[in-house]
Amino acid sequence: MQKRISVRNLVEFIMRSGSIDSRFTGRNRLEEGSRIHRKLQKAEGYKAEVHLCINETHDGVDFTVEGRADGVITTESGVTIDEIKSTVTPLEQINEDYSIIHWSQAMCYGYMYCACNDLTRIDVRLTYCDADTGSIKRFNRGFTVAQLRAFFAELLMKYAAWARFECEWKETAQTSMKALKFPFESYREGQRRFAAAVYKMVLAEARLFAMAPTGTGKTISALFPAIKAMGEGKAEKIFYLTAKTVTRQAAQDALDKMREGGLRAKSVIVTAKDKICFLDERVCKPSFCEYANGHYDRVNAALMDILQNNDGITSATVTEYAKRHRVCPFELELDVTLWCDVIICDYNYLFDPLVYLKRFFADGGDYVFLVDEAHNLPDRAREMFSASVSKRDLLAVKKAFRGVGKNKMNSDSADEDVCTDEPIAVNRNRSGASASITRTLNAINKILLEKRREVEESGFRAEKEPPDTLIEHLGVFVFEFARWLSENPDPDQALLEAYFQVLTFLKIAECFDDRYETLYETAPGGEMRVKLFCADPSYLLDERFCCGKAAILFSATLTPAGYYTDILGGGDCRYLALPSPFPHENMLLLIGDQISTKYKDRDGSIENVADMILKTSSGKPGNYIAYFPSYSYLSRVYTVFREKYPDVAAAQQEPGMTEDERESFLALFESEFGGTFIAFCVLGGVFSEGIDLAGDKLIGTVIVGVGLPQINKELDVVKRHFGGQRRGFDFAYRFPGMNKVLQAAGRVIRSEDDRGVVLLIDERFASHRYTSLFPAHWHDWQPVHNCADLSEKLERFWENHN
Repeated sequence: MQKRISVRNLVEFIMRSGSIDSRFTGRNRLEEGSRIHRKLQKAEGYKAEVHLCINETHDGVDFTVEGRADGVITTESGVTIDEIKSTVTPLEQINEDYSIIHWSQAMCYGYMYCACNDLTRIDVRLTYCDADTGSIKRFNRGFTVAQLRAFFAELLMKYAAWARFECEWKETAQTSMKALKFPFESYREGQRRFAAAVYKMVLAEARLFAMAPTGTGKTISALFPAIKAMGEGKAEKIFYLTAKTVTRQAAQDALDKMREGGLRAKSVIVTAKDKICFLDERVCKPSFCEYANGHYDRVNAALMDILQNNDGITSATVTEYAKRHRVCPFELELDVTLWCDVIICDYNYLFDPLVYLKRFFADGGDYVFLVDEAHNLPDRAREMFSASVSKRDLLAVKKAFRGVGKNKMNSDSADEDVCTDEPIAVNRNRSGASASITRTLNAINKILLEKRREVEESGFRAEKEPPDTLIEHLGVFVFEFARWLSENPDPDQALLEAYFQVLTFLKIAECFDDRYETLYETAPGGEMRVKLFCADPSYLLDERFCCGKAAILFSATLTPAGYYTDILGGGDCRYLALPSPFPHENMLLLIGDQISTKYKDRDGSIENVADMILKTSSGKPGNYIAYFPSYSYLSRVYTVFREKYPDVAAAQQEPGMTEDERESFLALFESEFGGTFIAFCVLGGVFSEGIDLAGDKLIGTVIVGVGLPQINKELDVVKRHFGGQRRGFDFAYRFPGMNKVLQAAGRVIRSEDDRGVVLLIDERFASHRYTSLFPAHWHDWQPVHNCADLSEKLERFWENHN
């Protein structure tokens, strides 16, 4: 039984103890820390980054432990192992017993060096360096090799039970994966092709874009072959990445179906911290939360308990064991991921540069990424790779420090008229730091004032260059603020959020290249916002995909192929378009080509659209959805519809519906109206994709307009970035709009037994620019010129399908 592990992972897992404490103790200064390491490692007689590896057997496990010691110093008096730790915690607060984990890590390197070089004793040194000032504080301890050997052996003995569990589970899982059969009697049309393509891509360590229409069985078709490849040792872990909760559950259901056929695979659904936290107010402090208090003293017992007793681990499973062992459910959930074969999570855990799972993706691995509903990724990626700061928020921070260490820069004369928020309460222990922060914020405010004057007339400007001067001053602010926070670790939450917003801005600034633009926008009242906007996320997405060995991106609507492979960093990839598994004659596709729903024509279209909706629903009693490009247009048509047809049951989607309100709205499709029910919804909203109304729950949709997003300044930046009047407009507006149409139309036919009608209302749908984007099974669409024509075609269709 063999186990390879790094010194750091070994020590942090076995030696962790105490409580979770979110009070600020210093920001992550990775770049500064690396710079300090390099500087200290240049000292005379200092051998830097010494790779160490040792093989030892404990409790039946053959361990290979490896790592890099920061430094080995050899002098006439002996050898010293040096472990360097950069910190923003004031050095006066650090004593010899500051961190048992730091000593443990250094002692492991000390033993490994002794064992490799036949030494009988060695000195171990911890070097703490202030990340901001460069000041140094050191602690030395001498050890015999016998002392270090005993310590090292104890660590491995404690870890042996975990190593055996991992090895035994891996053997069990791989055996079951190799023997696993496809969990259904037969493949649907296109399903075998999809599964075979996924398997080949994993083996080839490549990427696949797959458009698989509704009913193909995308989830099982992606998971099954990936698991078979894992059983052959071709993958370490599978990450099933989704944009919505409902698709995460679909992945768990598919795994449970395979478990019925003998699969042994551990999976976990990663739930966001805000949703899984036990507290109404999420405050991760031992004085506030009983689950944070002493968490690390209990978490390993909780982890072994949940792993030994569960294969499919849901949020309900995590919360049950977290309560039983009194540990934080979110941290337990993250620890569970280390031991699972399949991790089901939101896109941001791979792609977001601030919240991605560093435990996996900092160095990468033999991972397979299955990206469900990939048509959602372009917009999500732009959101994750963009960041902004506002004048209002920064002035609010300055107000919090006003009156502390009055400075000579006349802070009260700075423009603060737009800051109407109450001052944030802060603990002002260091008036000098407060004054320094205020001076820096005054300088930032001056920069924003100058830029506001430049763009005030137009209210908006986009520039190709990053705001270097602003970035420099924000960096100074973060530097000073981190120093203040190191002595004020429990500030007001609003103050801390403003600080993290600036950190996010600076992190995104590191990504700024020719795919970005800086957006300056003013608002009434003098507000000024600066945004680093990622117009083209393809390069950054490609970088994230390179953290694994293979990626499969799939959706029912990935058309046109070139758009998605370009925008999602496809590079040298394969594209697969599968046919619909259902007979095309089960759906009647009609185009109302005599109505224009362009913005300028909407006033004149309202009555015609209302009549078309009524005629569509008159073809057969049942449930229908009418989709609109905006709430405003929806509301106007709905009002007219209710006035003209008051006896028809209808309801409209409202903006900002809560989860309970959404569920109540969907429940209307389950009700027995004894006739016809029509839901008026927004295209691209929560009811236009991700809902499954199979059978008679939905027999028709009316899609009003071609789905173009509302013209806005950010999308115009995207349009300009991709160049050319036609290509830029397509990438920014037409292709994303048509995707919304395809998703909404896909709500109708969900199974082999479904029959239904889709009416597209807009003259543009009949043009080649749009018909060229239709999927293959839409080839037999029919035009309707008026309500009489519509009624005739509906009557023939329903007569043939009753």
